[in-house]
Amino acid sequence: MKFKDYYAVLGIVPEADDKAVKVAYKKLARQFHPDVSKHTDAEERFKEIGEAYEVLHNQEERARYDALRQQHLNRTRQHTGDSASGPKTAQPHYQSSNDPQTEQEFADFIQSIFGEAQHGFGRDQPHHTHGHDGQPSQKGQDVDIEFPLFLEETLVETLKSIEFTVPQRDPRGRVLALKKSLNVKIPAGVVDGERIRLKGQGAPGIGQGADGDVYLQIRLVPHPVFAVDGHNLSIVVPIAPWEAALGCKINIPTLQGQVKISVAPNSQTGQRLRLKGKGLVSKKVQGDLYAVLKIVNPPSNDAASTKLWEALAEQNTFDPRSNWSN
Repeated sequence: MKFKDYYAVLGIVPEADDKAVKVAYKKLARQFHPDVSKHTDAEERFKEIGEAYEVLHNQEERARYDALRQQHLNRTRQHTGDSASGPKTAQPHYQSSNDPQTEQEFADFIQSIFGEAQHGFGRDQPHHTHGHDGQPSQKGQDVDIEFPLFLEETLVETLKSIEFTVPQRDPRGRVLALKKSLNVKIPAGVVDGERIRLKGQGAPGIGQGADGDVYLQIRLVPHPVFAVDGHNLSIVVPIAPWEAALGCKINIPTLQGQVKISVAPNSQTGQRLRLKGKGLVSKKVQGDLYAVLKIVNPPSNDAASTKLWEALAEQNTFDPRSNWSN
């Protein structure tokens, strides 16, 4: 298996922190979502982007990957005669040097995280039985498909078209890729990681063996505004200092459209306002949306604004650090 530089996949440097990993993933995941992207390789890119995120946002897996990546870079330099001690670029190419040891180590690493189904047709090895006529029977292989959904699409039942390939043997025993397409009902309230079974839609069985199944694994596409916590959502709401001090009414987005909320006078950064029933759908109830206030100062002040701030500072006796001990 060819080695992949997951930092290059996400377009970030190896020193990027977790926030940078998440930001890059959110941007690319929406850009290459198969439902909206016009790129011919959108589906493969989307899968690769998700794979990179799964590795790099987990600190333990990232440490293992970094060690493997460094070994790959060292071996690549040995092959090319480059004796430098570190990478020459922040985002090196991720083509393999065709080193068998690197490829096997990377394959083992991927399998330890995702299992064999991530990079093959089936999720389980088929079981051999024998029919009444003595001919061997074999259950068809199951097929795993990562299925991306926008948050908005989880609110109601949706009908989705999917295309995939399954392995099929011809009369000579050769394995061929059989293309299939299905219209699938995705129920409302699905969550990230949920698996939907499509019985008998996998690879054809051999002899009297049953056909395999298809498993759709739901992957919620990160939203540029909302953070997901179970079936609840949260959104950071920037407000100006005077809006926080005086109170105000503002429009904020939800998955169903904009709503107006009231911000009480003397509000503070970090305060949470609950919008009941504006979150994700669950099997029983709908989650809530939490608006988290964040006071934001203007990036710069003109002369008039500066005088107003100075007048406020002179007249106001408030000390935000009064609870500190001397």
